[in-house]
Amino acid sequence: MNRLMSWPEPVVRVQSLSENGIGTIPDRYIKPISDRPALKSEIHDHLEVPVIDLQNLFGKDPALHQETSRRISSACRDWGFFQVVNHGVSHELMKRTRAVWRDFFELPLEVKQQYANSPSTYEGYGSRLGIEKGAILDWSDYFFLNYLPVTLRNQSKWPAQPVSCRELVAKYGAQVTKLCGRLLKAMSINLELKEDYLQNAFGGDEMGACFRANFYPKCPQPELTLGLSSHSDPGAITILLPDPDVAGLQVRKGGKWITVKPFPNAFIVNVGDQIQVLSNANYKSVEHRVIVNSEKDRVSLAFFYNPKSDLLIEPAKELVNEDRPALYKPMTYDEYRLYIRMNGPCGKTQIESMKSNR
Repeated sequence: MNRLMSWPEPVVRVQSLSENGIGTIPDRYIKPISDRPALKSEIHDHLEVPVIDLQNLFGKDPALHQETSRRISSACRDWGFFQVVNHGVSHELMKRTRAVWRDFFELPLEVKQQYANSPSTYEGYGSRLGIEKGAILDWSDYFFLNYLPVTLRNQSKWPAQPVSCRELVAKYGAQVTKLCGRLLKAMSINLELKEDYLQNAFGGDEMGACFRANFYPKCPQPELTLGLSSHSDPGAITILLPDPDVAGLQVRKGGKWITVKPFPNAFIVNVGDQIQVLSNANYKSVEHRVIVNSEKDRVSLAFFYNPKSDLLIEPAKELVNEDRPALYKPMTYDEYRLYIRMNGPCGKTQIESMKSNR
């Protein structure tokens, strides 16, 4: 664990590299050929992540409710990703929260450096994931903070500037947490479990949540690097507020990378590894990555809804039988996320390594 106390080498802020007007990116950011984005040939316009209207999810009409549930279930099985509209989160709050983080990243470097993070908790202003010395890095900076449980919420570690930042993050987190609860209920029912099954299995009122504001600076050679390497999310579900103007998220589907086109005022929802484990792979987390852009910076906000860190997570007994035995070994979320904190994003190698030998 001592290795997690500090970064293995001095941290370089990607935004500073970008703003210095470099024409070529440093070798540290150049991906192996097999991982580089083929920016034009990989855009599959005929395939689009499902967009689901949540208005009827908990409305009065049972037929409309059932149809919405069916669409969520289908997206969780076939894609692991979907966009949601009429989700109950204020559009104005979404817009203001994203704008305040753009303002944060535009502050002078010395102000942001007051919040510089370490790999022990990742809380604060960061520019890398994983602690391998000499690792190839991603073209992004970020700010990471703990939102839940409240005992881990330390607002003194949240930016004091811009002045509205702390208040907006608190309000935004409260509304997005409600949305996460509604989605977990729908997923539980779709798996033919009790409606509060997933929420309770992940810790009930003691579930965790983290927030990461991502900043992807302009890049002079976007075809050589990634804003975020391929990975699946380690937690339960992730709610992403994308940049409305510049697409960047890519989802792996049938061996191809699909660029997600953000729908106006929508969130992008994805199934995390812990839902894959608990559902015994009825629902699957999916590899995704972020490409960068030579023309424009991008800001996105990721909200990670996670199991209570010390609970053992294993396939639900109701979803295990002779024909479909438990596919995964029990493991706490603390143990699980240590892997990504040590190694950074690595496709789906982590969840594959959890498979049970039974």
